[in-house]
Amino acid sequence: MELHRPGKHLFPGITKRDLADYYEAVAPFALPHLRGRPLMLERHPDGIAGGPRFMQKDTPDHYPDWIHRVEVPKEGGTVTHTVCDDTATLIFLVDQAALTLHRWLSRADDIDHPDRLVFDLDPSGDDDFESVREAARLLHAKLDDLGLPSAPMTTGSRGVHVVVPLDRSQDFDETRDFARHVADALVAEHPDTLTTAARKKDRGDRLYLDVMRNAYAQTAVAPYTVRAKQDAPVATPLTWRQLGSPAVGARHWTVANAVEQARTDPWEGLLGKGRSLGSAWRKLLSEGGS
Repeated sequence: MELHRPGKHLFPGITKRDLADYYEAVAPFALPHLRGRPLMLERHPDGIAGGPRFMQKDTPDHYPDWIHRVEVPKEGGTVTHTVCDDTATLIFLVDQAALTLHRWLSRADDIDHPDRLVFDLDPSGDDDFESVREAARLLHAKLDDLGLPSAPMTTGSRGVHVVVPLDRSQDFDETRDFARHVADALVAEHPDTLTTAARKKDRGDRLYLDVMRNAYAQTAVAPYTVRAKQDAPVATPLTWRQLGSPAVGARHWTVANAVEQARTDPWEGLLGKGRSLGSAWRKLLSEGGS
């Protein structure tokens, strides 16, 4: 589709055309994580160097009719979210300077039942990725012990998301409660390095295990989306082996190299392994995670 002002710089040295070219190239790998999901759009009309930044939930009236929308309930009313089902929509959103796509963890055809569970590993400092690596290793081992497949994704910011595929047997409250119990169990085992304290002043230099994205109407950054930061880093799926490499950091992949990573299919087969949390719940409780 035609871009308006394709030469406009959305990042230093990166134009709208450059960003559209990236999203077009990564679309075959990004769209499976976007289709059918309500989105929250992070828009920077004047780019990241200055000007406004806002989070857009409601789909504007001027969006063309062919853009898929979904109306979902909220307290006191509804919200009509944009849904990105195809490459044309992805490029249209680039044209609207929607740099980052934040997705729901459920799909519109069963909005109350997530098919993803996300742990957000947030370090205390910008340059403390080693603590993220260690926390992810501990979480991976815990989930593996509970019989749940999981995979990591760099956020393109500071930390990592650890993603668990679900079969939509549980609603958001049940899923978030389970995630909180897993996080609490890890904190009990490693109280000096991990915390679930929501307030920053209570965390000290401990890594924050954030499970709040697993609530209804909350969002998580979508795989292969660009973050509004210097050099256009990308939230990028990777293998557990890659995460263990000292060469990998939170902003290791950018628009310059993320497509190459996507082509390796780092989450091979993961999305087809959705699980119920029932047996994992029982095992967690039997181990004292009450």
